[in-house]
Amino acid sequence: MKYDFKPRGVCSRGIHIELDGDTIRSVRFDGGCSGNTQGVAALAADMNAREYIERCKDIKCGFKNTSCPAQLAIALEQALAEQK
Repeated sequence: MKYDFKPRGVCSRGIHIELDGDTIRSVRFDGGCSGNTQGVAALAADMNAREYIERCKDIKCGFKNTSCPAQLAIALEQALAEQK
């Protein structure tokens, strides 16, 4: 399943996810801090989506109430809900 998400409150403008059941196959961010978003995407690949959500949903970026990793967690929650 491919899922596109528009994050809020962060520098990235889009998150593109490919899921195979509950497994994250790939993630790509549009914009944001290039090194950080590439790192997040690389670490998330082949991870269980629910495990990623638990680990990253509360991460903050500086004084912001969210972060790119947290926005990916929200996107994954929505994508998993749509799969059902």
